[in-house]
Amino acid sequence: MMKCRHCKTKLEHYFLDLGMAPPSNAYLDKEKLKKPELYFPLKVKVCDKCWLVQTEDYTDADKLFDSEYAYFSSTSKSFLDHAADYVEKIVKVLNLNSNSFVVEIASNDGYLLKNFVEKQIPCLGVEPTDSTAEASEKLNIPTVRKFFGKDFAIELASENKKADLILGNNVYAHVPDINDFTSGIKELLKDDGVVTLEFPQLLNTIKGRQFDQIYHEHFSYLSLTAVQSIFYRAGLKVWKIEELDTHGGSLRVYGCHYESDLFIIDQSVDHQLKKELDFGLQDLETYFNFQARAEKIKNDFISFLIDKKNQGKKIVAYGAAAKGNTLLNFAGVRGDLIDFVCDAAPSKQNKFLPGSRIPILDPKELEETYVDFIIIFPWNIAEEILKNFSHLKEKGTKFVRVVPELKIL
Repeated sequence: MMKCRHCKTKLEHYFLDLGMAPPSNAYLDKEKLKKPELYFPLKVKVCDKCWLVQTEDYTDADKLFDSEYAYFSSTSKSFLDHAADYVEKIVKVLNLNSNSFVVEIASNDGYLLKNFVEKQIPCLGVEPTDSTAEASEKLNIPTVRKFFGKDFAIELASENKKADLILGNNVYAHVPDINDFTSGIKELLKDDGVVTLEFPQLLNTIKGRQFDQIYHEHFSYLSLTAVQSIFYRAGLKVWKIEELDTHGGSLRVYGCHYESDLFIIDQSVDHQLKKELDFGLQDLETYFNFQARAEKIKNDFISFLIDKKNQGKKIVAYGAAAKGNTLLNFAGVRGDLIDFVCDAAPSKQNKFLPGSRIPILDPKELEETYVDFIIIFPWNIAEEILKNFSHLKEKGTKFVRVVPELKIL
């Protein structure tokens, strides 16, 4: 029986079963279409001791984040703005300057660290995927191509590279050994240093029926309740949290060494913990009810596609996002119901979605081909997409959001 990745309790309770699926970011080129795909069970369990929600582990991290990893953060303007706002804020809060040192874990294509470079604040990106690391290096951002963990953190610390600020945006859920990762933060942080981590919060995932946030690359689904326990074990403490709008509702956690007296625990921490308790995140019934809600969304989606196809409508999608791949593979939707998907990332164009094998095209295709409906897969940036393609809506094209319920926007 699988044990909890954090507290090692035997995991007896399932949260969600999405069947079998390929890794959500394993996009296919034409040559790979001739070969079989690897499918893995996509099942999620909940620990009834520390309340960490986690996938059953069937794949290794190095198989999920390889040299062809195609997610580039800079594709979304709203995400770039979010990163720039964070840097402006944290520089003032921590009084960072040219004598400071910042480390970003999973720095991707340099979308965030470039703001520190512009301010002449020394920084280092830790990014294991070659494709995004190359993009970051072209921006003159020092980058180390490795997975982050305790041993690597000790290595950096021995090279006098301890950090005033360690940050990790949307990486904490991606690490298979969350205890080792957090211990690495402890090792690399200066005595008066601060770590900030951003991740989709479990409460909103459940409340918003965001089951498409679940895929193999996400090993954990995090509440502050669980994160506080993980931090404590590593010798860290959470001293402040902020609620964010990103990814359907995220938390930004501020942490420091447990023994540090420099940062007093803010009331926002107790407020969030109480909010999670009141919602039922320490009640198994909260988790058991989620399967039926996900299945209703799936069934409504399939019914919509079949109904519109029977009416002769042309349906496409926008955003070759992992969210969309989870939805498509759970629903068993293929190219007979959705003709193609458009994505602004050149790294994804002219490839095919994993599982469904729907072709990924340049968004300019939407200017050349009239479509009746566009399904927005990355619903978290739906406003940005609607703004960019408002002229299509004026011509009669309708945009559709599937999660948390099917709605024509």
